[in-house]
Amino acid sequence: MSQYAVTLKDVNKWFGEFQVLKNITFNVDHGEKVVICGPSGSGKSTLIRLLNALEPYQAGHVDVLGTALDGHVKNIRKIREQVGMVFQSFNLFPHLTVMENLTLAPIWVKGMPKKDIEKTALEFLGRVKIAHHTEKYPLQLSGGEQQRVAIARSLCMNPKIMLFDEPTSALDPEMIKEVLEVMEELADSGMTMLCVTHEMGFAKKVADRVVFMDQGTIVEVNSPNELFDNPQEERTQLFLKQILRD
Repeated sequence: MSQYAVTLKDVNKWFGEFQVLKNITFNVDHGEKVVICGPSGSGKSTLIRLLNALEPYQAGHVDVLGTALDGHVKNIRKIREQVGMVFQSFNLFPHLTVMENLTLAPIWVKGMPKKDIEKTALEFLGRVKIAHHTEKYPLQLSGGEQQRVAIARSLCMNPKIMLFDEPTSALDPEMIKEVLEVMEELADSGMTMLCVTHEMGFAKKVADRVVFMDQGTIVEVNSPNELFDNPQEERTQLFLKQILRD
């Protein structure tokens, strides 16, 4: 086993002439829960997408579960087989049923027998409390239900790390709680998790560490209690004052 689940060292990324990530250096322990927060445009989503090779980077070093994310197709495939990702927009296939959405990747990517993965899929759908929706299509479900399907779909690949990119931002307020509860249960199971979110209550309850980013840099890293109750950086203080003002 590698020393860390995730290692980033002096990582830089540009979109054209705009530098979106600046000298990012950060490690994530196995089994650790990390919440990444910050204002819009701070580089949070880019950083988390980079860990699954959905975004390339131009300088530095990234290692995920002992495999260098260096652009080689073999390494990218290996990492994606071990890292699940949940997006804010669900990204379910609308023409496939819930069960078909869950079983497609394990069958085609990992070569798992259909009967076996359908049994596994049903277990995970039960875990996210929607096992009775196996034959429905995504558009027949609420936003919260679709997001729980997306989480179950990622779990079917048996990932060692789960990435969440603002998983509740597209949901109505009453649906947010049900998705966060599933994520809390997942955190309790010991899964390594990195989550970009503005849900500070979730961060306080689940995170081992909170990363605050601004303008492409990591401004401050600390435990939830320390970062929320005693932020050290002026920029962190301003952000928390704005986001927690209610």
